[in-house]
Formats: sequence, structure tokens, C-alpha cells
Amino acid sequence: MARKIGSRYAAHQILGRGSAGTVWLGEGPEGPVAIKLLREDLASDQELVGRFVQERTALLGLEHPHVVSVRDLVVDGNDLALVMDLVRGTDLRTRLDRERRLAPESAAAIVADVADGLAAAHAAGVVHRDVKPENVLLDMQGPLGPGGSHRALLTDFGVAKLIDTPRRTRASKIIGTPDYLAPEIVEGLPPRASVDIYALATVLYELLAGFTPFGGGHPGAVLRRHVTETVVPLPGIPDELWQLLVQCLAKAPASRLRAPELAARLRELLPLLAGMPPLDVDEPGAEQPEDAPGAAEEPEPGPGPARSGEPVRRRGAIPLVPGARPAGSNRDTHTSMRVPAPDELAGGARGTARAPRASGAPRPGSARNRAAVRRRRVALSAGALALAAVVGVGAWLATSGDDADANPQDTKHSAPATP
Repeated sequence: MARKIGSRYAAHQILGRGSAGTVWLGEGPEGPVAIKLLREDLASDQELVGRFVQERTALLGLEHPHVVSVRDLVVDGNDLALVMDLVRGTDLRTRLDRERRLAPESAAAIVADVADGLAAAHAAGVVHRDVKPENVLLDMQGPLGPGGSHRALLTDFGVAKLIDTPRRTRASKIIGTPDYLAPEIVEGLPPRASVDIYALATVLYELLAGFTPFGGGHPGAVLRRHVTETVVPLPGIPDELWQLLVQCLAKAPASRLRAPELAARLRELLPLLAGMPPLDVDEPGAEQPEDAPGAAEEPEPGPGPARSGEPVRRRGAIPLVPGARPAGSNRDTHTSMRVPAPDELAGGARGTARAPRASGAPRPGSARNRAAVRRRRVALSAGALALAAVVGVGAWLATSGDDADANPQDTKHSAPATP
């Protein structure tokens, strides 16, 4: 049975759920639409509803081929909804879950599309604030682009800003998804266009590597890494693409490229990336196969000890939004968190904790790595002992020969002494 949304729309079928609400397949006066129905606790917040209405003009005016357009904003009783264009396809997270990582050409083409959409939004004074694979839709109906990529569109504009009301977050909270948060957000500074560039560069890194550069573990640890650690090179990535990533992941917002520059630079690199296969790298902290040496010896650290028989999760599975389902990664959760204190952000080594490795190489500090180190030490010790033995025997023989020359009567065949 259809659910009425306002006076003009009907929601028929749930397409997906997120931490901010539920997306429905709906119908409007002009045909099929996607309807994002925000959570009831958000809809009951009168301050948020007022902000929702204030943002109407900016959101409705954002039109671009790489942006999912907002057609209408509905406030009706307990319903607070964004009515958007319906994209026939899937989201980038679903593709990543299926393929793990993309070929560099396809990854660059998708991110260039999203950068074009951000360029239009930033020119209109709109900052997305929650760029991540879940908010990138792939249009399966249109023609294929470079590397067989589908046209990418950025969705969920305005949701982060709507939720981030002064009363809800004040100056001590963070709105966003931990894996993609720019360091200035973690430090409590106001979000500007450069935070979207940092998040999009994180998405590009994830498309190439299969994991985010600073993700994994407890959300607090992820936030600290954004501030204190530098990104570590990916084995096998072309230097031109790597330098682009480094610039857009810079800690200083002013050092990052702007969205139009990022899109143009990525498209310039497409001929260089044509035909390259996906990178073959291991995620920092990834478990070894069951038959690998030391595979079951060292579970990854988590929020608590794993009980016997329970699977070990590689990433934090802590739901940050009350009532939300546990997520397999911090990348799945959009939420409000406490801003860490300066002393909390000061900890941690710079750029050493999550270095990617070429496929098959042991992780530093792992049981497999320690076993290899022990084998090398045993081999070196055995070699040193053998060398010492050889040197000792040689020295004894040389000493014995010298003594025989100096004292003939001491030798076994010496002549008896005359009386």
C-alpha cells in the first residue's frame, strides 16, 4: 500500500536505509521520484524544520548533470522529506562491495564526475559535507565512460547541514562520517568547500586501494589519524596520480585543489591510466588466509576482546547513531561525535600506523612478520656461531704450530735429554 508524502507524492517501496532516514521509490505529478524521508526524531525538531525550509531555495536551485537534483522539500505533520530525481542504477558503495577496488581509469573517471558536481555546488555556495561512496550514484541507463565507468552523480546535498543545527551540535560536536572527515572538521573549524575535496580524495584512494587511508578501528582513533598522520604511498600507483592525491589530502585546507581543478587534472590523467589493472595491495591490518603462517594467532585490536567462536571484525562496528544498525566500518555512519581535545589529537605516530603493503607482504608487527624476523635472527645466530667456531679452530691450530717450533722437547717425537 502506498504511503502519502504531502499532498503530491506517494511512496511505494523502500530502496535503502541510512542513518539520517529512508529512501523510497515514489511517484509524483511528473512521474517516478526518489523520496528521502528523514527520521522521526529529526522531523519533530522544530529548529531543524525551520532550517529545512530556509535551505529550500538553495537546494532546489542546484542543477547539474552530476548532481541528483532536489525537486521538492516536503513538511507535512511528522513527515520531513526531500523529493529527488530517480537514478536508475546503484550506488558506488555497492559496486565497491562487489569488486573491492576499481581500475585506476574507472576510479579517476567517476571521481572527476563527482568533482564536476561539487564545482557547481561550491559555485552556488553549497558545501556537501558528507561525500562518500554511499552518496555517489551510478547511472546504469546512460552510455559508458572511460574505463567502462557509468556516469556518477552526487546525492544527499543538504542533509548534513540540515542535521547540524546549532542546538543539536553546538561547538563541541562533529557531523560527518569518520573515514572521510577533513582534519579541520575534527579540530572543530567550520566546514568550507575544501572539506568536500578532502573527502572526495579519500573516496578516490578507497576506489584504488579497497580501503580508506585513515580508517579502521575505533572512531576516535580514526579522527586522530586524520589530524596526526600523513598518507602513505600505494604500491603500483602512477606518480602523477599519487601527487594529485597527496595534494587533495593535505592537512592545510588552502593547499588542496579546488573542485574544477581536480576534475580537470583527473581527466588529463585518463590516457595515462588507460588499461591499467586494479592495484594489488593488502589492507593494513587485514587478516591472513587461514592456511597462512600465524593466520589465527593475532586478532585485530577492537573495542573489546573477541569471545570464543565469534568472528574478528577488521573495522570498528560501533553504531554511532542511537538505534542504527551496527556498521562494518566507520565509513557507513553519518553522525554527531564529540570534538577530541588537543591532547587526544596529539597522540600517535605520524604516517606509520597504516602503511599499505604489496600483496602477500607480511604486516609489520603481525605474527607472520614476527615469525619471519625470528627465522632471520636464528639464521644469523647460527651463522655467527659457525663463523666463531671456524675462527676459533684456526686460531688454535696456528698457536699450536708456533709453540712446537719454539720448544722441540715438548713435542711427542723429541729426542731424550742427555744426562
